[in-house]
Amino acid sequence: MKAVTWQGRRKVSVEDVPDPRIEQPTDAVIAVTSSGVCGSDLHLYEVLGPYMSRGDVLGHEPIGEVVEVGSEVRTLSVGDRVVVPFQIACGHCVMCDTGLPTQCETTQVRAYGSGAALFGYSKLYGQVPGAQAQYLRVPHADFTHIPIPPGPDDSRFLYLSDVLPTAWQAVEYAAVPEGGTLVVLGLGPIGDMACRIAAHHGYRVIGVDRVPDRMQRVAARGIEVVDLDAVATVGNSIGDVIRDGTDGRGADSVIDAVGMEAHGSPVAEFAQRSAGYLPDTVSRRLMDSVGVDRLAALHSAIDIVRRGGTISLSGVYGGMADPLPMRILFDKQIQLRMGQANVKRWAPEIMPLLGDDDPLGVESFATHRLPLAEAPRVYRDFQRKAGGMVKVVLDPAA
Repeated sequence: MKAVTWQGRRKVSVEDVPDPRIEQPTDAVIAVTSSGVCGSDLHLYEVLGPYMSRGDVLGHEPIGEVVEVGSEVRTLSVGDRVVVPFQIACGHCVMCDTGLPTQCETTQVRAYGSGAALFGYSKLYGQVPGAQAQYLRVPHADFTHIPIPPGPDDSRFLYLSDVLPTAWQAVEYAAVPEGGTLVVLGLGPIGDMACRIAAHHGYRVIGVDRVPDRMQRVAARGIEVVDLDAVATVGNSIGDVIRDGTDGRGADSVIDAVGMEAHGSPVAEFAQRSAGYLPDTVSRRLMDSVGVDRLAALHSAIDIVRRGGTISLSGVYGGMADPLPMRILFDKQIQLRMGQANVKRWAPEIMPLLGDDDPLGVESFATHRLPLAEAPRVYRDFQRKAGGMVKVVLDPAA
């Protein structure tokens, strides 16, 4: 089959790889009909490269049709249409039973001290072949799927794999009070969708970014936006701007949808890039012990949020020695919530919003739908935020 494979720092290619097969009686295999490219895939493209191996198949946002099931699979049949969550979980351990499938005790990657295994996401999360491919093996298939209605429409349900539950959890974790104000830092796919969800809940939402195409998408839905570059040009800080618009208090809640590769962190950026040029074994040791993230977005969130407010982290962080302003966090009595999205926990709440009225605009959410063969260009342009590329869907059949 054809699949998008990691070949080195800032290098992916579409290659012929072996078709997946049933390896355990609880497995299923699906033919992938659409597969998203996620902002967190870009971390593998650059910063987390030392945890990758040449030939690793990328991707974790698939929708498709079941073509084969193992002998112990009870809830799926050949021909069923399914969305596959990005995390692999058993559905019956203590963590899964408490609504935390991202911490599944059956698939935890204990060698790296990580939570549940993820599709297409490096040694840190099990090195499971990913979904930017024509076919995908789905372990623990009875639980690791979301059934969807029959029909050809992928665009309405595809984002249940990651974007919708990640943004939903970000808003839930933000704990915005009734009538409160939420600031969303970063208007990539997750930040954009978080703005839509929060606005649907009736909150006042302010989206912050510096990329014109991204701000225009959010503003077109009637949501306030702030241009970071414009703020800097007049010599203000984003914190001052938000406080000026919230009675001097700051936002009730802030979502950091940026993560480890934030702009405005030159020292950490230099450290990340330098580590990327070292041999993988050396680089991994450094990242496992003294690795740091670019924390500009998180520091902005701490500044922006009001005293007693909540910060919700949905952007991926991977540092092991990140310096945090604990005095400020403690003094402002800030609550922090974070983590990979527990997809199956939120799917039942999201599903009613995927009807014909489409209040979240999922039908038109993708900015580009391209053949799988275009993946190398997609990764390059997506990282550069070029050509209006916000959300890309790859078509393995094209």
